[in-house]
Amino acid sequence: VPYSPGIMADNILYVAGILALAEDMKTTVGVGDIRVQTRHVIETIKTIVEEAGGSLGDITFNSIFIRRLEDYAGMNEVYREYFNEVPPARYCIRADLVPPDRASVAVGTQAQPAASSRATAAARAARPVRPSLA
Repeated sequence: VPYSPGIMADNILYVAGILALAEDMKTTVGVGDIRVQTRHVIETIKTIVEEAGGSLGDITFNSIFIRRLEDYAGMNEVYREYFNEVPPARYCIRADLVPPDRASVAVGTQAQPAASSRATAAARAARPVRPSLA
């Protein structure tokens, strides 16, 4: 499957719809637990943004998809831990996720790591950003 966890273009980082997948990209983490899955997704996004030279504070927009509307409060509980003071713009919609029997949440992100003092001029060119999840 052609896939990049994140692509940097014109100082904007576009992060793919991240699911709660383990490093093998096959095993779902926290099946049935929206809080565990939300935390795993945001930690994965954090790693991708940091690889691009930014931080969670550089995130400007999140597209959130949840499988069950009943999980909205649990997702927000964890989301608030990461994005409390000045949260990014976002939307959250119910969606059928793949794999449907295991995925509870997916988040796509846009960030501007160039606003961070750690970002470099190399970030201007379109390039894939892959986290080192060692």
